[in-house]
Amino acid sequence: MDFEAASSWLHVYPRGIRDFLLYTKTKYHNPLIFITENGIDEFNNATLSLKEALVDNFRIDYYYHHLQYLHRAIKDGVNVKGYFAWSLLDNFEWNSGYTVRFGINFVDYKNGLKRYPKLSARWFKRFLKP
Repeated sequence: MDFEAASSWLHVYPRGIRDFLLYTKTKYHNPLIFITENGIDEFNNATLSLKEALVDNFRIDYYYHHLQYLHRAIKDGVNVKGYFAWSLLDNFEWNSGYTVRFGINFVDYKNGLKRYPKLSARWFKRFLKP
């Protein structure tokens, strides 16, 4: 598992989500937790075809591993009640503008903001089905 985010400030360490949740459980007496942003970005590569831009296997791996560790933390009694992937859509990032993409859905900035599900969106759909 080798992840590298486009943003230099984003360091990927899947086990860290479990470690931090267990620390929070102990330090703060197991509070109710909602993880509101968890995701990885890629550079906005305008040379890719739409078909190529929708292939984000690295993002699937990222979520798969983070959610495995999240599941372990919950099994260890951490009171996590919500998890939100960052992000549903490619968007404007405050520090990077439109130069990076976090979304599980591709936004075509040159074609009326039309949206297309990336492989990671399809993966999440299967993952969330009971």
